[in-house]
Amino acid sequence: MSEISREQVLEYDREYNQHPWLTGSVNAIPVERADGIYFWDYNGKRYFDMSSQLANVNLGYGNKAIIEAIQKQVEILPYIAPAYASGPRAELAKKLIELAPDNMGKVLFTCGGSDANEAAIYAARTFTGRMKVLSRYRSYHGSTLGSGNLSGDPRRFALERPAANGFLKFFDPYVYRSGIRFANDEEASSYYLGLLEEQIQYEGADQIAAIEVESITGANGVIIPPDGYLQGLRALCDKYGILLICDEVMAGFGRTGTMFAFEHWGIKPDIISFAKGVTCGYVQLGGIIMSRKIADYFKDKTFLYGLTYSGHTLACAAGLACVNYYLDNNIIDHVNEVGKVFGELLEEQKAKHISVGDVRYIGLFGAVELMKDREKKIPLVPYGYDENAIMAKIQGLLKERGFAAFGRENNINITPPLIITEQELREAFAILDEVLTIVDNEFLK
Repeated sequence: MSEISREQVLEYDREYNQHPWLTGSVNAIPVERADGIYFWDYNGKRYFDMSSQLANVNLGYGNKAIIEAIQKQVEILPYIAPAYASGPRAELAKKLIELAPDNMGKVLFTCGGSDANEAAIYAARTFTGRMKVLSRYRSYHGSTLGSGNLSGDPRRFALERPAANGFLKFFDPYVYRSGIRFANDEEASSYYLGLLEEQIQYEGADQIAAIEVESITGANGVIIPPDGYLQGLRALCDKYGILLICDEVMAGFGRTGTMFAFEHWGIKPDIISFAKGVTCGYVQLGGIIMSRKIADYFKDKTFLYGLTYSGHTLACAAGLACVNYYLDNNIIDHVNEVGKVFGELLEEQKAKHISVGDVRYIGLFGAVELMKDREKKIPLVPYGYDENAIMAKIQGLLKERGFAAFGRENNINITPPLIITEQELREAFAILDEVLTIVDNEFLK
């Protein structure tokens, strides 16, 4: 329990703390404690953490295995510079290579997802000798200069002044909003890949170092690619000698019912970026997993990228405990089992509420897309312009009732801790149902 009072938390936070992505006048909910899939404010109000905070607290709060690993490590060796070898760093790297596809060779650790993607950009450009990197519009890869320009959503705008060079965007395989009635996934994949191949030719294939995609688009609405798309993307990269980078920062570590989301489509990337679920937020950690051919390239060349806290010893100890917990406690099996109920509950909301245009889900990775007119597919708020803060009001209604989630544009993203039970899911979805009823009746006018 915190020794600081609720009033002091609110006063100090408003006076001295600038929250990322928010105005300086925000009145943040003061959170006192958390356990399992819940957290509590200073008034004792309980919230279902239906977003795992930022899709990172995959194993919930109070996990003894992770806590004890951190406690043990802080007594032995709390920190050692990246140039040294340490037990946790070495063991976690070995474990990740064993879990990754068989073409992978080495791990470079960073502090989080943004700098992981910076490292991926550096590795790809250095290995290929090329400058251009392609990524999608409805993507988020971070907020540093490189990862921010790699991102496609409006959060990149502030980082485009002055712009980093060589970042180009292409369209997502967003079948629901495409305006085209595809006969099947194969037809949809062929269409989007055809557009991309034409763009590759216009940009000059020999100028492109890499194509980076979120295996499944995360914060921007859980857009699941049609079957054949990622396989076709892999083939395009092979055809033109371009590296394929899969961003698994949000979708990795069991979130979708596999260790990495790209496994659903049987592909092998050249680089995997990761963060979030590797430590479940207990300590900050990210990194990239590089193919053997890229790792071999750097055997006699300096990898000119790093941070003071790259592969932090406490973080790696937490990561090793976390990854072992996924494996030892059959978390992925649980995700697939409870994920069936998750999908059924989302489909029920779509069938019941006229404000719900689409629901998308895989494992425990889901989104509810809200529409002003679902027959015409007019989104509840225009892309990049929610003038009346409608989505913020809807999120507020959910939080008032103890359902904490997050979202972008006209989506409510739902990514609960992977330990959630069927009963807990049903209790939380009763709150969502109540709020969507209000949206149907009051927000569509």
